[in-house]
Amino acid sequence: MRISRLIAIGVAAGMIFTGTFANAQNNKSSREAEKWVKSKVWADGLKINVYPEVDAAEFKKQYDTNKATWEKVFKFLADSAKLATLAPGKYPIDGKNAYASITYAPSKTFEASKWESHRKYIDLQYVINGQEKIGVVPVSKAAVTEPYDDAKDVAHYSSEGTYYIATPKEFYLFFPADAHRPNIKVEGYDNVKKLVIKIAYTQ
Repeated sequence: MRISRLIAIGVAAGMIFTGTFANAQNNKSSREAEKWVKSKVWADGLKINVYPEVDAAEFKKQYDTNKATWEKVFKFLADSAKLATLAPGKYPIDGKNAYASITYAPSKTFEASKWESHRKYIDLQYVINGQEKIGVVPVSKAAVTEPYDDAKDVAHYSSEGTYYIATPKEFYLFFPADAHRPNIKVEGYDNVKKLVIKIAYTQ
């Protein structure tokens, strides 16, 4: 009995140590990723900021995995003079790895907007001219209203969330774990020129 009890205590202690060590490693990785985002070493002169609540660890992981593609994405995003003159439509960046869509259209009422997420592509969303409201919430905290459609790469949800006013000063990155609710009207901005870049997601 004593031996069994000692073994059980030893196993429990080992599990606690392993869990504590893993948490410490995760916290260290998160801090390093946040430091990397703030350093803007990835930006290569890009003056626009990423929104502060971006998933830093996922951002760094995706960037490190497909650096060449992300460099092309940020080069496209950095050319503000070109973005201001580009007509609505689709624009290639890096084949199927990244492509852009520019729209100029009225924003939606809150009721007409929807929560969404994607699995194949990361969404980079940027308001070129104007303002709009964008909601963000973890997919894990949202209730599915329309199951994932593989052909359209989208699922829809019902949820509460945190809302931001998107302006030309920052861009937003939404990964598969991020449900987002874009294109919500801000009073005084009837039409918004917007850029959405789809970036292939790596598991």
